[in-house]
Formats: sequence, structure tokens, C-alpha cells
Amino acid sequence: MKIGIDAMGGDFAPDAIIEGAVNAASQLPPDIHIVLIGKQDVINALLEKYNYQGSQIEVVHAEEVVEMGEHPTKALSQKPHSSISIGFKLLKDKQLDIFCGAGNTGAMHVGALFSIKAIEGIIRPAIVGFVPQKKGGHAVMLDIGANADCKPEVLEQFGVIGSIFAQQTFQIERPRVALMNIGEEEQKGSVVAQAAHQLLKDNTRIHFVGNMEGGDMFDDKADVIVTDGFTGNALFKLAESFYDVAKERGIQDDFIDKMNYESVGGSSIIGVNGNVMIAHGISSAIAIKNMITWARKQVESHAYVQIAKALS
Repeated sequence: MKIGIDAMGGDFAPDAIIEGAVNAASQLPPDIHIVLIGKQDVINALLEKYNYQGSQIEVVHAEEVVEMGEHPTKALSQKPHSSISIGFKLLKDKQLDIFCGAGNTGAMHVGALFSIKAIEGIIRPAIVGFVPQKKGGHAVMLDIGANADCKPEVLEQFGVIGSIFAQQTFQIERPRVALMNIGEEEQKGSVVAQAAHQLLKDNTRIHFVGNMEGGDMFDDKADVIVTDGFTGNALFKLAESFYDVAKERGIQDDFIDKMNYESVGGSSIIGVNGNVMIAHGISSAIAIKNMITWARKQVESHAYVQIAKALS
């Protein structure tokens, strides 16, 4: 297995990326390799700084960098030799099993669509977030930022592909799917939410358990939480802020610690023909190390293959 990482993307790149990769490499089986993509001399200097002596980290040179504030489409077209562009080319050519990055999120999303492309039948690829549950484990929530506005048919499809993703990632035989709404009753919510509820209810390929309110997000009421990218992003970042507030107030709690963005480190883009994971721009070395752990899990799940089969 080869896990590709944009070594130049992120607020603390490349230092945090390289440190996280070195820490992860020491815990990976010998047949799993990390491929760092970026400015070779900079990466090699940092590998030396962190005393890396192993053989599981490879370096692929990329002359250019897509900066955080750049327009995604323009940047990728104008910088074909950037670490993101080269990473997606390697993924498309099957030289990587997954490509991960903490840089420009828009460029990562657009890069996936331009290179490996959306799975046939997918209306809109989505970004999946992992939501910790009080009883242990995680639920998956989609979308958490790729699609701010969604039609009912898109939300229905999120339920289908989210269910397959949860099934493959967490080995859940029949994942429970819920729609995020402002009440549990069928008639609650916007026109879009009500229409999506009916579509999800009538879909025999999923185990739909009805509406879910924001206060139920951590209560193990669903394995898959369906919502539009605007709502999902707001809820996901609100949850992450609980950890920051608790830390500021000197509160130590094992469950709240799971809301720290570093605990998972990355979010998956699903609905495309390959494995892609994006991380926070503020990612630390710990976040990158944990992202690599989840990246391995995503590759081993073969979720995108099963999604493609389901939609074929």
C-alpha cells in the first residue's frame, strides 16, 4: 500500500507534515509506504532533522505549491507541477492507493473531480466527517462542506453512499441512516428536508430511521447522518470547538477529547473513483499521524469500489 501526502499543504507545512509522517511510519507494517510529494530538498532536510533512517518513506519532487488562498481551478490549471497536481496524477495512474492533503480544500476537491473523476451515477461527491458517539465508535456525517445547497435527490444519494461507506469502514451489516432536521416528525423542516425524508423513507437499499435533531448527534441514534454541506460544516466545526472550550477551561474528559480535530486527522471525499482524504489547514504533526492511520483504514475498506458497484 502507498499513502501519498501533499507535503507542502497546510498552515504548518512542510514541518508538521514531515514530522507526522515520520511518527506514523514507525508504527506501520513494512508493506505500507508513505509517499511525500513536494520540494525534494526541503523534505529531505526535514527527514534528516527528525532522524528518519527507515525505508518506508519515499519522496516525489514537485516544484510548485498551491497556496491556501488561491482559486482551486485556476491554481491547478496554472500549476501542473504542484504537489497537489502531481499527487492526483499518481493516484490516477494507480501509483498511489490514496492521496491526502491538508492544503487548499477546494483544490483537493476539484483535483479529485478532474483526475479520478466522480463515480458514474454520482450526482455530487461529498466530504464525510467522523462524529464520535457516546457509546464508542463513530458515525459518519455527509456532507460537511462540499455542497452547501443540496436537492432532495442529492441528500437521498448521500444516504445510500454513506451507508455503503459506513458498512465497509466499520463493518456494520445494516447501518442506520438518519436525516438531520429541526424535529423528529416527518412533516418538520424545510421543503427540501421534507422531500428528502420521503425519498429516504422509500429507498429500500438503506435502513432509514427517520429525522435526527442536532442534540442527538452523539447519542448513537444513527450510523450515517445525512445533511447538506452548509449545515454539516457548521455542526461539525461546532463539535470540534467543544474540545477547545473544554481545554481553555481546564476540563479533561475522554469523550470531549475525541472531538479534537487531531483525533481522526482527516475527512474522506466519497463518490469519486479512488481514495482521497483531506485534513484541516491547521493540522499538527499529531493530526497528520492520525490521518495516515485512517487513510490506511480507508484503503483497506474498498468503500469506493463498493459504491461504484452499487450504482452500476
